[in-house]
Amino acid sequence: MLSTTGQLVAVIAVLANAVVYGTDVCAAVIMRSVYRKLDDATVTVSAGWGHYYGDKRMPIVGAGGVVTAVLTLVIAVAAGSPGAALAAGITVAALLTWLGLYVRIAKPINTQQTAAAQTGIIPPNARALQDKWDSILKYRVTLQLTALAGLSAALILF
Repeated sequence: MLSTTGQLVAVIAVLANAVVYGTDVCAAVIMRSVYRKLDDATVTVSAGWGHYYGDKRMPIVGAGGVVTAVLTLVIAVAAGSPGAALAAGITVAALLTWLGLYVRIAKPINTQQTAAAQTGIIPPNARALQDKWDSILKYRVTLQLTALAGLSAALILF
């Protein structure tokens, strides 16, 4: 029974984290290249409105992904499934690291770009802000990929 419950929770975690992974991949593969072609004001306003909506809509998905990953770990331990527990533990570590990067680097930039979009006042360091935001995308994508791989392994190993 616990194995089936763990698998169900892991599937929910995969679905939630896949949304975040897809968003980060889109930013890395598409938006970063688009923003390099635009002037600072356009980049800032576009990114700012994107962050405005993303920061309102994505937390429930992201938090849901982290919570269900932690639940997957707890259930794997309770079910006596060491392989699934190890995979889920790697997932939780990856997601907490991703969250640390988001909170320390991306979120403050999101806030500045959102304010710029809402007020029309473009900060003098607009390009530097976007470059710093872009600089952690490779880590964010890798961490989300690790999380999804860990959850997939947990599903198999339950």
